[in-house]
Amino acid sequence: MPDTWKLKDKNFNKYLLDKDIQTKVSELATRINIDLDGQTPLFIVVLNGAFIFASDLLKKVTIDCEIAFVKLSSYQGTQSSGVVQQIIGLDLDIKGRTIVVIEDIVDTGLTLDRFLETLRVMEPAKVLVAACLLKPDAFSSKFPIDYLCFSIPNEFVVGYGLDYDGLGRNSGDIYKIVEE
Repeated sequence: MPDTWKLKDKNFNKYLLDKDIQTKVSELATRINIDLDGQTPLFIVVLNGAFIFASDLLKKVTIDCEIAFVKLSSYQGTQSSGVVQQIIGLDLDIKGRTIVVIEDIVDTGLTLDRFLETLRVMEPAKVLVAACLLKPDAFSSKFPIDYLCFSIPNEFVVGYGLDYDGLGRNSGDIYKIVEE
């Protein structure tokens, strides 16, 4: 991919390289394999953005596990709408299970906070969060990020599953917006 990428009306510069992302994903998988050894966790992948991260991560997870998907959304364009919509829900019994929610990016934490509340009602043994990216300056929730690849500034990013109005997911690299 080029160093600068134009998507619709916005320009983005290359920010995190695929090789560096893959190194962090491998380190995360190793930690998960050690921490959850002897368990059979259920990984819940938050679509659409986390699909590439989850695919890379779960190929490196060597413990027995199950995988499910939910689709949550609170973004319109480059801003969070503040309204969380659960598009595709979870249809499994998770009572007593170890759950690992896989997210692409956590900024305010609003979307994930609401989803974690929904999961807690279903009585899992524990719920862990794995995220590729965290924006600590935007994060306003209290839940822990148990497994994290990168902390980044509060800037809009695309690539590696992250999009701008549906575009940009198809890069192994991550790009950040060029402010005008």
